[in-house]
Formats: sequence, structure tokens, C-alpha cells
Amino acid sequence: MKYIENIPENGKKRVVVAGGGFAGITLIKELASCNDLQIVLIDKNNYHQFPPLLYQVAMAGLEPSAIAFPLRKLLQGKKDMHFRMATVTGVDPLNNELLTTTGKIRYDYLVLATGANTHYFGMKEVAQKAIPMKSLEEAIYLRNALLMNLEEALNYKDPALAEPLLTICIAGGGPTGVELAGALCEMKKHILPRDYPEIDFNAMKIFLLEAGNRLLSNLSEKSSQRALHYLQDMGVNVWLNAQVKNYDGFTVTLNDNRQIVSRTMIWTAGVVPEKIEGLGSEAWSPRGRLITDEYGRIKGFSNIFSAGDLCMSPTGRYPSGHPQVAPVAIQQAKVIASNIKNSLKGKPLQPFIYRDKGSMATIGRHRAVAELRFMKLYGTGAWFLWGIVHLFSIIGVKNKVAVFLDWMIHYFSYDQSLRLLIGKKRTTYL
Repeated sequence: MKYIENIPENGKKRVVVAGGGFAGITLIKELASCNDLQIVLIDKNNYHQFPPLLYQVAMAGLEPSAIAFPLRKLLQGKKDMHFRMATVTGVDPLNNELLTTTGKIRYDYLVLATGANTHYFGMKEVAQKAIPMKSLEEAIYLRNALLMNLEEALNYKDPALAEPLLTICIAGGGPTGVELAGALCEMKKHILPRDYPEIDFNAMKIFLLEAGNRLLSNLSEKSSQRALHYLQDMGVNVWLNAQVKNYDGFTVTLNDNRQIVSRTMIWTAGVVPEKIEGLGSEAWSPRGRLITDEYGRIKGFSNIFSAGDLCMSPTGRYPSGHPQVAPVAIQQAKVIASNIKNSLKGKPLQPFIYRDKGSMATIGRHRAVAELRFMKLYGTGAWFLWGIVHLFSIIGVKNKVAVFLDWMIHYFSYDQSLRLLIGKKRTTYL
């Protein structure tokens, strides 16, 4: 296997960062001012994506480029920082080498922040037929699938034949599932009837299926109930304690044997990290996350760190690991960056202590829930706060402007102008 590297000059140490998500880009920003390091960023894509707004790409509200930022642009003008597009396949700790699909790269410090993939809980047919929502490609595919179903529904005069095409099931009552359901309801009410006047959208059904006994389990009971009320008021069929057992592309079967006939199943029910070979079984938790100590180091290694969805650091408050959300990844990356600098200087390492600033979810226009450290907000106030926080979290001035303009146009015109069928058509999503 070949090496993909530029040799560090003047005895610099090399930090290899695997993953260009929130943790990865935060880490390289924090280390950019350290002249004693060469930094190499590895990612399977050449862009950073903003996952909280993927659902708006899928709902034709935002163009994909508005929530994607080129990783090479992020490194422009920064001395001795490099990017290589590759997929991580394993680690060789004995030789301090990261293994990728395009070659090996040596490291002095390695930070694994490759995130997590969609978790189907061993249901192979669901994995083949349901549509996930973890990447831009998947969001575009979902947009295409929804629009293709509507185009096909126009060909049926018999409502019974069109009904499966107009029935959408969403598995998972977390923030993504709730936000998707709300966005679909707004499209159903304000946008699709103008595009497809021949279709009776009173027949369109949206189901939100949650295996637990409430929505938004990361929030309080009051916020869960408020989100449930919002969705039901908008016309969403919310089924709690409804665990999906199978989906064959036409019928959703639940654990209590209830069935829903639908041509569209959107899967947002869980995530699981992808296994990285070479770290040993003791480094992995039973739930498939890398176990790290309070300094961010992977169990059993002194120079290999992990941050974000890939890892877990058990604490008294979070015995099963911290929530797999962006604020955790960002804060972990900052601590790891400090610890790499401290390690170079022979200083003590800094422990990671998560400071929870709150959580929020938007359900639709003027409908949102937000739980901050000292207060809870609902309705219009929470909705505006959600927009402000997400707008300022997007990387790049151009992207911020693009998202803001799209939001303003949609707010005043009730129009989402990106209802375009672009991309390769597939019969199943693997």
C-alpha cells in the first residue's frame, strides 16, 4: 500500500484528523496557529456538510451547496495544512499509520472523528428499501423519491392506487423525524397543491412512527408533549410505541403487526459508528462506539484520540456516553486540540467536561421547542431562536447569505423553488 503524505519539515509533529465533520473542522481551526505541527485532514468527501439542515434540502427548501463547504477552501492560506480525500479503513498503531482506501499515512497524533452511519438494527430489508437521511446524497435522493411518487400518482385515476404514493412514513421521533414531518405538512398545505392541482392532497397521509413512548426523548416531557401537539394539529399521524419490524418497499409492518401501505419510508431511527479495524475489541463499547478517557484518548492508546459521534466517554451524568450532537463534538475537539498542544509542551492534559447549552427542534412555521440552560421556549420565540442559531452555525458567509435568502423567500411567498428531479434514479437505496 502506497503512502499519501508530505513529509513534515523541521522536525514538526504530524496530526492526522480523520473526518471533516463538526469535530474535525473545529480541531484543525484550533490547531492552525500551532507552528510545531503539520496537520492532515482525511475525509471521504471534499466538503463539510451541515447535518441539521439536511431535511430542508430533502424538502426542496435549500440547495445542497448552501449547506456544504469545500474542505480545501477551509485550509487555504494555512501553513502546512493538507487535505486528502479517502475513506478510512483501519489503523496500524504499532507503526503509527492510518490506513485508507488510497494509501497509508503516518501520524504522531491521530484523531478519529468519522461520525456515524444510519443504524437499521439488523433489519436487512429495511436497510435496502428505506431512505436514510445522513448525507447530502441521501437528502437529494429523498427529494427525488418524493417528487417521482407525486409524478407517478398523477397517472392513477383510482385513488386506491395512488394512495401508497401519497403515504409517507417517517421512522424515528427525534429532531430529524419531527422536523421532516413538520416540513412535509407545510409542503402538503402550501406548496404541492399549486404544483399538482390534479391531486387531492386531503388523501396525502404523513405518519411519524416512534418506538418509544414520547417524541424528542432528549428533551423534557413538557417539550415532548408540545411537539406532539404541534404535529397532530398540523395533521401528522403520530404513533408512539410503534416499532418498525419490517419494510418491503410497499408495506410497513410494526411490532404489533399493524401495517401501513406506503411507497416511502424515511429512516431516522438511529445511528451507529462504522467499525475501524486495528484498534482491538477492548477499545469498542457494546453499542459500537470507541471508548475514550476524560482526555479524549482511545482506551489503550496515548496518541490516538476520538471525538464526535464515533466515541463515548462514560461519566457519572452520561454513563452511556454523551449525546451524539454537534455541541458535544465541537467541545470535545477543542479539548483534544488543547491536549495535543499540552502534550507537545509536556504540560498536564485537560479533562473534557460537557457544558450543555440546550437543545431545540423546529416543527414548522412559528412552531418550535427550545430548552436552554435556564429557560424553555415554545412557539414563535423558539422558532426564531432556532433559525438564528442554525444560521450563525453554518460555515461560510456565502452559505449564510444563501440560506437566509432562501428562508426569506419561502417565508413571504410560501414557495420552495428547488423541486427539481436531478440525479440518477434508483429503484432501491443500498
